Amino acid sequence: MRDDELLTVVEVMARLRLGRSKVYDLIRTRRLPSVTIGRCRRIPVSALSDFIEGQMERAA
Repeated sequence: MRDDELLTVVEVMARLRLGRSKVYDLIRTRRLPSVTIGRCRRIPVSALSDFIEGQMERAA
């Protein structure tokens, strides 16, 4: 997977095994950075990786 790839909300939901509302909550609270292209919301793979890494550090 390329670092500059953009994921849809549905793809992020599947990877994190979270519901749509929780993913949008993470985006709204800026814990998960995203970009809007037209009416489409996309999450960079690097942002998702950083989010997961941050969660792992907080859990340790």
